Amino acid sequence: MNWLLLIVAIAVITFLLTFVLRRYALATSMIDVPNARSSHSIPTPRGGGVAIVIVFLLVLVYLFFQDGPEQRIVIALGGGGLVIALVGFLDDHGHIAARWRLLAHFAGAAWALFWLPGAPPLHLLGMTLTSPWIVYPLVGLFLVWLLNLYNFMDGIDGLASVEAITVCAGGALIYWFMGYPDRMILPLALAASVAGFLVWNFPPARIFMGDAGSGFLGIALGVLTLAAALVEPQLLSSWLILLGVFIADATFTLMRRLIRGDKVYEAHRSHAYQYASRKYGSHLPVTLAVLAVNLLWLLPWACFVALGHVDALLGLMIAYAPLAILAVVFKAGELEVPE
Repeated sequence: MNWLLLIVAIAVITFLLTFVLRRYALATSMIDVPNARSSHSIPTPRGGGVAIVIVFLLVLVYLFFQDGPEQRIVIALGGGGLVIALVGFLDDHGHIAARWRLLAHFAGAAWALFWLPGAPPLHLLGMTLTSPWIVYPLVGLFLVWLLNLYNFMDGIDGLASVEAITVCAGGALIYWFMGYPDRMILPLALAASVAGFLVWNFPPARIFMGDAGSGFLGIALGVLTLAAALVEPQLLSSWLILLGVFIADATFTLMRRLIRGDKVYEAHRSHAYQYASRKYGSHLPVTLAVLAVNLLWLLPWACFVALGHVDALLGLMIAYAPLAILAVVFKAGELEVPE
């Protein structure tokens, strides 16, 4: 099948399925009603991210039978993502205790790590870590953290969708630059599935992603990051740079709340992007600003690192420096003052 045709078909099918899920959410009263911790003010259907999950999983089934070079990665993505999506779907329809959700998150990460062709070497403080007894626990924690932070960052219209599309499109572009066109299909397929959903989720959103979609995207992006690092070690830093906005905001916020002694599993509105959306009175300027940062700042540095023009650690530090400043400027993790 022509890859361009496949990508277009993925986006169109996701768009149509999201429409169906929106009708289902309205019919079953699966509505996100605003409360004191919400960043929106209008009751909105939720659970639209299931369209992303279903379409991308079907694409993975198709790719599995193509017997390509990424067959183990397809299994890692499919099994790990399905576990996370199912738990998120159940949580969207009711409530699952945090400890059970976390157990499922580690189970999904374990599945993904078992099926990946290996663990990427980690370069830390001048050392290269290759021992599986060290590397696997670290990358397992990375997967669990990324899928949770993606849930944390899915709080305003279009933000999580724009992040996923730009990260995946950027990762695919880097593969093309480096001469790995056969590796482009997985990130492009995920970007296309999210693009079909974004039509409904762009500010002002007509349906929200829900935990099933955000958790699925988090672990999928994590697996794609590790898969890229197995192709070329410096691509680990490149993908971490592409994910910089979400990683910087969520990590800075979490550390600040931990230090203060907050219950970090409780809902809050203290991420930098949430403060920014309240400051500007709209979700749209924040979502567009993240799009601009991803394309105009993070993507070039990710390319510089991937192509060997800049040292991986140095490039990561340079790319993250203004993100850390923005986190401080927009009060990431600062105690909320009741209005």
